[in-house]
Amino acid sequence: MSFESSADPEGRPSKTQRKQEMQALQALGERIIALSEAQRARLPLSDDMLAAVEETSRIRSHEGRRRHMQYVGKLMRREDIDGIQTAFDEFEREKLRRDHAFHRLEKWRDRLIDGDSDDLEAFIADYPDVDRQALRQLIRNARSERQRGKPPTNARKLFKLIRDTAGM
Repeated sequence: MSFESSADPEGRPSKTQRKQEMQALQALGERIIALSEAQRARLPLSDDMLAAVEETSRIRSHEGRRRHMQYVGKLMRREDIDGIQTAFDEFEREKLRRDHAFHRLEKWRDRLIDGDSDDLEAFIADYPDVDRQALRQLIRNARSERQRGKPPTNARKLFKLIRDTAGM
């Protein structure tokens, strides 16, 4: 017996292949359930699928949840998988953009604490609406904390001021 092809002679997928596809759809359903309502609203989901997702939170028993996830997988067969995947890709791009923006702000915080007045003037030039007095005070306090080996409370406050100033 040959196992080269995963489809039978009529071109239908094998039982193993169907099972793997069903498990993949269930996993995608789990990812949808894990999303926030705002993110879920951006997905092209049918009313049946939305109802099944909402129902999931009310199921407490392990076996009941397992059977419900099989039902979710079955419903997923009728959903726009490409549209859903496109939305997940967009969520990932948004997360990457947020992460990069946070890293830029962390670098600003570190430059302001470690740097000199040139770094402060560069930040003020980039963000002219910043509360300059609070910024200078937090920089001084963060430097003092670092020199004394204290927890970075003011460095965190400085980051929050930078983040709020940048509009994030």
